[in-house]
Amino acid sequence: MQVFKFGGASVKDAEGVINLSRIVSTHQQGKLLIVISAMGKTTNLLEQLTLSYFKQEGDAFELLEQSKQYHDTIMRSLFPDNSHPVYHEVANRFVEIEWILEENPADPYDYLYDQIVAVGELVSTTIVCHYLNDVGLKSKWVDARDYILTDNTHREGKVDWKTTAERIQLGIPALLENQLVVTQGFIGSTSENFTTTLGREGSDYSAAIFAASLDAESVTIWKDVPGVLNADPKWFDQTELIPELSYLDAIELTYYGATVIHPKTIKPLQNKNIALYVKSFVDTDGKGTQIWKSNESLPVPSFIFKINQILISILPKDFSFIVEDNLSDIFSRLHQHHIKVNMMHNSAVNFSISIDDTGENVAALLDDLGARYDVQFQKGLELITIRHYNQQTIDRVLVKKAIILELKDSYTCQLLVRKLSA
Repeated sequence: MQVFKFGGASVKDAEGVINLSRIVSTHQQGKLLIVISAMGKTTNLLEQLTLSYFKQEGDAFELLEQSKQYHDTIMRSLFPDNSHPVYHEVANRFVEIEWILEENPADPYDYLYDQIVAVGELVSTTIVCHYLNDVGLKSKWVDARDYILTDNTHREGKVDWKTTAERIQLGIPALLENQLVVTQGFIGSTSENFTTTLGREGSDYSAAIFAASLDAESVTIWKDVPGVLNADPKWFDQTELIPELSYLDAIELTYYGATVIHPKTIKPLQNKNIALYVKSFVDTDGKGTQIWKSNESLPVPSFIFKINQILISILPKDFSFIVEDNLSDIFSRLHQHHIKVNMMHNSAVNFSISIDDTGENVAALLDDLGARYDVQFQKGLELITIRHYNQQTIDRVLVKKAIILELKDSYTCQLLVRKLSA
């Protein structure tokens, strides 16, 4: 059997849902489980809604209405009959958010985030599953929360692999015997049946969880790019498709910030030797990229850009050495504030990190660190990572840029830079 994963861009409008059905219709030779993200930018909108509600600022109900209208427009194109059951089912999904908004916030933000934002995936899969059935592709909607069990770490749920695999193996194979299975990416649940999410962009990870538990033949992630490219087209006019990647190179690229694949996705597939394909939902005949057990090295230098970086330099207030106790404390604080490190460097008395400037949690981190350490920071930087670099590739990315911090090993060069004024 195979697992297909469709991201938000692939189902951002009615034509996207129709295109998904075309792709699925040409891959009916075997059993197929389909994992789908929230439609378009729904997750971003529901994140705004959650913050508005939690802070009691702005109009959370207005943001909810925007999301309802967006999905209603898609449904009107797909289901002209206003009495179609999809309208009632989608309305019931949004009622789950309305019930939360009617009370003053009393729960932690991360918990509320998961209960609200997860509705995006529940709505998208409801719409897609109904459409597939309407066009003759027999499909069964299943709730991923019934299968993927996590701990109580909201927004970054840690999967209980043993229980999750047992649930999937017990429940899913029979459903796949004579129909497609449509389920959600990104979401799971705790043992108390509270919704959790697996981390931003976690739908790829969901696909890997189902695939590994079912010993699938392959996973295909359908994207708006032809496959894994050696650079983001936003930053380079000329990019190259990488037709084949080893699991190791794919893990390294995602670790350093490549956004085509979620970082947690590769390892479960590698453990079961399951091939991962990245293909275009625009050019469905394209070969895309295959990620599998390969001895081939990365064929071309690959570039990863991360903008809006902050360099934080941390020094003990008594100017003693940075020792293991300091590092343990610093990483504990980073974890507490949900902050991931993109680059790090330490000397005898200084520990420096580059992180995404994500707003309030960074400000809270700086205040927290400042209670124990001397803290200095620079904002507005860019982090450039080059895998399989040479001097020519380094020179290529340093035009009108000054190096703030540089790290190199045999395969990878990281450059933290600031743009020079014109």
